[in-house]
Amino acid sequence: MEDKIGTLLPCSVIVQELKNNEIEVAAVDPVVSMMAIENPDLAGIAGEIKEKLERAIVAL
Repeated sequence: MEDKIGTLLPCSVIVQELKNNEIEVAAVDPVVSMMAIENPDLAGIAGEIKEKLERAIVAL
């Protein structure tokens, strides 16, 4: 739908150690990121990506 959209996708994930040896994993919200592109067709895809990222992070 957008040939250069990969430059905005949340391909990076932050993993950091917090207090008490807790680990935090964070990623950019793709729904918010796609708001910068004026293409309403991306909303559904961004939602799917967000759900997959959330499932992956929860599974850790």
